[in-house]
Amino acid sequence: MLFDETVSSLKPEMIVEFKRSLEIGKWPDGRSMNQEQKELCLEVIMMYEEFHDIPVEERVGYIDRRSLTARGSKAESTHIIKLLKGE
Repeated sequence: MLFDETVSSLKPEMIVEFKRSLEIGKWPDGRSMNQEQKELCLEVIMMYEEFHDIPVEERVGYIDRRSLTARGSKAESTHIIKLLKGE
């Protein structure tokens, strides 16, 4: 099974666990995550959200820049990251 097929077949509960692990820097069993594991976990989460058409506003890393401009702050330019399937 290819990496992207594996990611797309993950259960939502697993993604929740990955997000939680990233937040605290530890796996559910208490072991610390190393940098490579954190990067891979984030990549999996982002790919999963793309494959399952999670609304952009609900994705990991989303920043609502409308609220920044409403408060008078200058919004920085937006860069869209597009994940390609099958790589």
